[in-house]
Amino acid sequence: MHLATIWETISDAIPDSVALIHGDTRRSWRDFEERAARLARALQQLGIGPDSKVAQYMYNCSEYLEICFAAFKLGAVPINTNYRYLEDELVYLLDDSDAEVLFFHGVLGERVAKVFDQLPKLRAIVQVDDGAASIDGALDMEALISSNEPSEREERAEDGVYMIYTGGTTGMPKGVMYDVGGFTNGMMLGHSIHGLPLPKSADDVLPNVLRLHEQGAAPVTITGCPLMHGTGLWVGGFITLNLGGCLVTMEGTSFDPDRLWRTVGRERASELVIVGDAFSKPMLRALEEAEARSEPYDISSVKLIASSGVMWTSDVKRRLLERNEMMLLDIMGSSEGSMAQSLTTRANAAETAQFQLNPTSKVFTSDDSEVAPGSGEIGMIANAGMVPLGYYKDPEKSARTFRTVDGVRYAFPGDYATVKADGTIALLGRGSVCINSGGEKIFPEEVEEVIKLHASVYDCLAVGVPDERFGEKVVAVASLQPGQTASEAEILASARGSLSSYKLPKHIVLVDVVERAANGKPDYAWARGHALEALGLA
Repeated sequence: MHLATIWETISDAIPDSVALIHGDTRRSWRDFEERAARLARALQQLGIGPDSKVAQYMYNCSEYLEICFAAFKLGAVPINTNYRYLEDELVYLLDDSDAEVLFFHGVLGERVAKVFDQLPKLRAIVQVDDGAASIDGALDMEALISSNEPSEREERAEDGVYMIYTGGTTGMPKGVMYDVGGFTNGMMLGHSIHGLPLPKSADDVLPNVLRLHEQGAAPVTITGCPLMHGTGLWVGGFITLNLGGCLVTMEGTSFDPDRLWRTVGRERASELVIVGDAFSKPMLRALEEAEARSEPYDISSVKLIASSGVMWTSDVKRRLLERNEMMLLDIMGSSEGSMAQSLTTRANAAETAQFQLNPTSKVFTSDDSEVAPGSGEIGMIANAGMVPLGYYKDPEKSARTFRTVDGVRYAFPGDYATVKADGTIALLGRGSVCINSGGEKIFPEEVEEVIKLHASVYDCLAVGVPDERFGEKVVAVASLQPGQTASEAEILASARGSLSSYKLPKHIVLVDVVERAANGKPDYAWARGHALEALGLA
């Protein structure tokens, strides 16, 4: 089971079917495979081979998947890189991941040019055309593809490594490592969703793909969320392609719900991939506004909307279902694996944050005893399916998160829940103080340190408070130096150049003293309560 081998097999079987769509650009499965093979040859000439790291600092586009495919062909590891990262964050991730080649969109080129000399492991930077001016020293992706012959196909082992970067509890992103075979098996979820037998080997994939195409049921999937995160790349990209389907990425650098619905109508999309209320609320509002102006969007082709990463409330699901008969799949998971699901239809409503555990998941107390259904005990959710090998270059964190209980190895990402009498779980949230805004993990310490760089700020705690669109937004509770004055606008202005926009606090709440414990540890419960009261949200 290897993604590159599976995609090669599918491209041979359905070469003329469309695999990728971005705006007016449409790539057939034949084109997808050939472009990836030519790019793989170019990467080989740059010294890229098994276990080499190939970073992608890019917005959504078809090239994103072509680069992944090329890396997989060589046994190399594509590295997702947040396009919101500023220079310091970019340097950290590229250095930590040991990236040897960096693909980037031209609009992000100024940041790349500033950090290239700080990364001695980086063999080359490759610019992906987005209409922006060329960056000095950058290779051109299209030139690499056109000037190289396709790489030769090869037998591939399942024991290679795949890696995706996620935020860690220390505040710095960590690479989550999987074995390629186990990860590929995990990306076969779509076969079960479509009522097909779960493939046990690469040979089992093709009959399912051909069956879908014969029935005209191969998925056309629009990913509304970024490919730089697991929800977009895995649920939107890999799972769709493993079905021989077509992945549609939208033009633009930010989410536009009206563009999404127009694309649904134009491409007759059957599946959408989003991130909870952060996406579904704007999507619902766009539908309502279109209806109010007597120009409703045609969403009749949509059969499934899948979400992961942020709470997806039952009221929003209900209002979406009023407009179309479809399945709403709410996946409770993280970069460390999927743990539970909730399926909502018109005939089967589900409460917010209520999930059915996967067969491989359990809930354990702090002493590793399994929580009894209906007991009311709070435990941490653990998953024994598709368990990562560990975190890249971080054995201590790996030992804490990936543990063996009663002879079974589990991933414990940090989500707490209670187990109801019927076996379903009520998700309580992460045990850490990590802020989740629109699917982005934001760590308080990083925000606090930047806010405290302002000369007038004495102390600061950063917390998350409820936000209608993004689930949570960042608020900083800060105290000033004695005798000093500073306005909210001044403090935010000083932080703006040091924090990515999504990490920047939306409000600064000024207090006389920031409460801390006697040992100096932060009192986040106090800070959040004070922020809620000051903003009228209590």
